[in-house]
Amino acid sequence: MLMAHPLVLRNLIEQYETLHILHAENGSPEARQRLEDVTYTLCVSTGTRDIDAALATARRQLGRADVASAFALTG
Repeated sequence: MLMAHPLVLRNLIEQYETLHILHAENGSPEARQRLEDVTYTLCVSTGTRDIDAALATARRQLGRADVASAFALTG
């Protein structure tokens, strides 16, 4: 399975969290559409079908990437 680059995943998670707050606060059509777009992209990027699974998978992948990066620096 292809895996998104860690920077892409971090960016998508940050966008999702920000847009989730904006949508909850004002619910504008633009914020809602952008939230749907980022949700879809996160799901596709992680091979999942819902946002909770996508976020969990993305965070797990980021954790592994952080460990691999730290090991590469010390190993």
